[in-house]
Amino acid sequence: MRHAPDATDPTVATSSRLLRRPRRAVRVLLAATGTAVVAVTLWAAATPNSVYAVDVFGALRAPGEAAFIVGHRGDRSEAPENTMPGLELAMDRLSFVETDVQLTRDGVPVLFHDTTLERIADDPRSIGDLTYDEVSRLDAGSWYSHDFAGERIPTLEAFLDALRERDAARALVELKADWTPTDVRRVVDLVEARGLRSRVVLQSFSIETLQSLQKVSPATPRIMLIRELPADPVPLATYLGVIGFGTTAASVTAVPGALEAAHAAGIAVLCYTLNSRERWQEVSALGVDGIITDQPSELDMWIAVTSPGT
Repeated sequence: MRHAPDATDPTVATSSRLLRRPRRAVRVLLAATGTAVVAVTLWAAATPNSVYAVDVFGALRAPGEAAFIVGHRGDRSEAPENTMPGLELAMDRLSFVETDVQLTRDGVPVLFHDTTLERIADDPRSIGDLTYDEVSRLDAGSWYSHDFAGERIPTLEAFLDALRERDAARALVELKADWTPTDVRRVVDLVEARGLRSRVVLQSFSIETLQSLQKVSPATPRIMLIRELPADPVPLATYLGVIGFGTTAASVTAVPGALEAAHAAGIAVLCYTLNSRERWQEVSALGVDGIITDQPSELDMWIAVTSPGT
């Protein structure tokens, strides 16, 4: 079985870098929260159907409690990433499955992570360069193994249909890059049409995308992906209306007070993408709520040994 080099977002940074000020876009947004957070809090209080982290993730974890497991792009240890075989394996076995969504040139949401198709389909173009008809003919499985030759890039619609068939399955769905309110509406409508609002959490690194989600569907659960948590993440979460953050292990270990502040406000913290027992132990000791991993079966066995009865 051949595994091509991964093109995932970086997940580890040095402690010295984390102790520096956040990147400019986040600094500007944090400054804005100083004047906007009170108004947003009052608006949120008046908004019906508010959603909270505990509604989606259950009780937030105390230090030492087992985190829930999220299969990163499916179960990549047994099937190619972001294909239906790998995603369905994760749906059947795990608390959550994570996937990525991009729009084709003609506006169809499909599941794909990278900025180009080079690594997966040996094609230098991007998803946004192609129509869905063109994307649907690409081979997304041969790079991983001959056993998966001819596997296609799924639509978000097909993924949600499979999720709906499994009552216990839940998903984290990352919207890649910047999405307008019109773009976001395509995704929200697909989720709502299947009655999956309580089982699908939308997430993004993009502030623009999170603001679009807040405008279009404030009751949709959503997470901000961020490489460096602010020392106090609560104003940022309140401003964007998110129920949690997805961040790096380096971030939560460098500033553990940020995790404590988030939990005190009912905000979840997840860590990506952790594949070693050392990292699992490190973040579990702090009380991280969820661990996103490429090794979900191994993590499940580790939790069974270290936290029996969970």
